[in-house]
Amino acid sequence: MSELKVTLVKSGIGQTEKMKGRLLGMGLTKREKTVVLQDTPEIRGMIAKVAHLVRVEE
Repeated sequence: MSELKVTLVKSGIGQTEKMKGRLLGMGLTKREKTVVLQDTPEIRGMIAKVAHLVRVEE
């Protein structure tokens, strides 16, 4: 499987609890933090819901 580099570019402050939960689920806790995640349908779905807050590199 390939990997995705996901970076939080906007804060989760002011977002709904579901969006904050998705960010926490991916390990994104602070702005400009980057995590490497496996490219799975579940992770892709989480990214799609918070696409306006993150930057994704393949």
